[in-house]
Amino acid sequence: MPSSSWKGYISFGLISIPIRLYAAARAFHVAFHEIHKKCGARVHHQLYCPYDKEVVSRDEIAMGYEIEKDKYILVEPEELKKLEPRSSTVMEIIQFVKSSEVDPVYFDISYFAIPEQAGERGYALLLQAMTDMDYAAIATLTVHQREHAVIIRTFQKGLILHTLYYPNEIHEAKGYGKTATGSLKKQEVDLAEQFAKVLVKPFRPEQFHDKYTERVEQLIESRSKGKPGPKPEKATRLAPVIDLMSALKKSLAETGKRPAKPKRLRKIA
Repeated sequence: MPSSSWKGYISFGLISIPIRLYAAARAFHVAFHEIHKKCGARVHHQLYCPYDKEVVSRDEIAMGYEIEKDKYILVEPEELKKLEPRSSTVMEIIQFVKSSEVDPVYFDISYFAIPEQAGERGYALLLQAMTDMDYAAIATLTVHQREHAVIIRTFQKGLILHTLYYPNEIHEAKGYGKTATGSLKKQEVDLAEQFAKVLVKPFRPEQFHDKYTERVEQLIESRSKGKPGPKPEKATRLAPVIDLMSALKKSLAETGKRPAKPKRLRKIA
């Protein structure tokens, strides 16, 4: 089992639940190393000081905050350790919310919260209460030299925690949210919704996989056997659609579903 990322307590009123946090998900990718083409050896990166014009070892490295160009305030790790707040060891639940109130754009890193033996009953109590109420908890947590707001929610008979981005960390994109929908025709919207319903099905994450990584692995395996790699997929050139109605009707036709004829309204005498 991998080592825990954090060890401490969930504080729920006067109830303290000892837990450990474990990373709930890790991105996977095929790892490559930088190789010197000339000899085939792996290249190593070194720390270099341009002032002294020499390679620097790790034990000579300090942390510095730049206050102006090329001028730094040096800070020792021990000094930072002394500044850690209470949330470095205790996650105090501040409030409960509906999970739907916290938009996924705020979600950052996910952790499984697993109770220590002494905290199993308290953990079970909190889990049951949150399950019955269908609520999530908001707390604070300091990990990796940073205090985070976190959301704790039920997941597969346990508690999972997500660190949250702060509002000032959610970036703006020019033009986002300014798309006008008033020019759309009702028939276009109806057809778009009808086509969307054709694609509605339960979410099954096991159906999705990284095709690019699979093809990279095929390339590596082929190279190891002295064979050519997989052929590139044929690129599809797309262009903005002008006639939305025609495109929607064609999309429905390709799925084997024909758009339903609009119901005729009875005339009221």
